[in-house]
Amino acid sequence: MKITTVGIDLAKNVFQVHGIDEHGKAVLKKQPRRDQMATFFVNLPPCLIGMEACDSAHYSGRQLQSMGHTVRLMAPQLVKPYVKTNKNDAADAEAICEAVGRPNMRFVPVKNVEQQADLALHRVGQGFVRARTAQANQIRRLLGEFGLIVPQGIGHIAVRVLELIEDGASELPGAFRLLIQRLLDHLKEFDRQVEELEDKIHARHRSSDLSRKLAMVPAFGRSPPALWSHRSVMRRTSMAADRSLPGSA
Repeated sequence: MKITTVGIDLAKNVFQVHGIDEHGKAVLKKQPRRDQMATFFVNLPPCLIGMEACDSAHYSGRQLQSMGHTVRLMAPQLVKPYVKTNKNDAADAEAICEAVGRPNMRFVPVKNVEQQADLALHRVGQGFVRARTAQANQIRRLLGEFGLIVPQGIGHIAVRVLELIEDGASELPGAFRLLIQRLLDHLKEFDRQVEELEDKIHARHRSSDLSRKLAMVPAFGRSPPALWSHRSVMRRTSMAADRSLPGSA
């Protein structure tokens, strides 16, 4: 029995593995636990392994590559058409096994630890930006309930809101003024976090030869008008640096 292709449906604890031989016949169906995966695959002759590109796929891909296997990651939406029956772990693993062998399949390169760290930096920064916007909108809505309107644009929040809560002629209760001040302090903390992460992204951009080269290409290097300049360049850098397959995305 020579296993040539394996599909793995990743999970938190119990994985589903589906393997076929050179004739396409299913010869392996197992459900190893996470702590059994390394032992299982290190004893398996080198083969083609397919997985969906999810949270832990890049880590698992690096581990399997170090054991001599060829790892291919695929976007879940590209695997879905190959699911033959009702969706379950076994059907997903079989679909992954079939999809990875398709000649026209598009693959996602396995990222190294530095690329994953860069993407984490971008995701966290975007999360802070969304949280900051939500905080500003909450402040604006709360003041609007008292008939106090703050102009659109996050730049108006700090100055205009401070004027409103310090205006002794308004009917705002003291407890409400303190509440808005607390929200303003929270908003300032989001600002600090955003600026700090933006500085880190700029530093990563300056230290990356590939990122600086991409910044010179109009389609890649066109920066957003204000926040997170070079962010899109660095995201493409982390995705492109390890790209080795035709049609990789």
